[in-house]
Amino acid sequence: LDLRRLPGHNEALNNQLLFGEEVILYDEADGWAWVQSRTDRYVGYVERAGLAEDIQSNTHSLTALRTFLYPEPDLKKPPLDVFSITAALNVEEHHRGFAKLATGGWVFAKHIAPLDSIEPDYVETALKFLGTPYFWGGRSSIGLDCSALLQLSLARAGLVVLRDSDQQQETLGENLGWITGETEPERGDLLHMAGHCAIALDAKHVVHATAFTMSVICEEIEKLEARVIAKSGKGITGRRRPSIAK
Repeated sequence: LDLRRLPGHNEALNNQLLFGEEVILYDEADGWAWVQSRTDRYVGYVERAGLAEDIQSNTHSLTALRTFLYPEPDLKKPPLDVFSITAALNVEEHHRGFAKLATGGWVFAKHIAPLDSIEPDYVETALKFLGTPYFWGGRSSIGLDCSALLQLSLARAGLVVLRDSDQQQETLGENLGWITGETEPERGDLLHMAGHCAIALDAKHVVHATAFTMSVICEEIEKLEARVIAKSGKGITGRRRPSIAK
């Protein structure tokens, strides 16, 4: 569900809400609702029709990048919808390899896990997004931006993460600092720069969602930093390491 800066389909996209996430409803008028996400505290306008009246007691989370919602436990039926990774679901029963949702429809059971399950290797989760289109304000496996890649990957590892890269740089894990030409990141380090962020794969490579290729890619840190310096005059400004329960 698109979260916009102002009410209107042509207004700027600030963020997106995923299926099953809760919001605080502050006001509504003319088919639009002013809400705040309980997941990352983002505020904006959504179409009122996209909000359910009842709060579900979610039991499971989507672990696959995306999955279809079927009207019956039958993969040959035309799907009703598609959900993205970390969507929260209320499962009522299992049948023939599918899970029935309290909100209606069926999803493939191997694509979900209990709500409290985690995947500690957030680097591996981030790599699942390779090739996903870059989408400013996007927050799903259909399209996402750099900070959403960090947010969703770390969410599967059990961390609740704020939405924007500057917020992430101020709050995520241990601040390890950065000195260009001297610092060697380790796998899983989060590298921050002006308006951008990436996840280190090793001492020389990162995975990130970038407008440079309009996709999620793996890239040499040296090339990324050179491009950032050419654009903003500054290179990598910070390195942080989140604490993940094993």
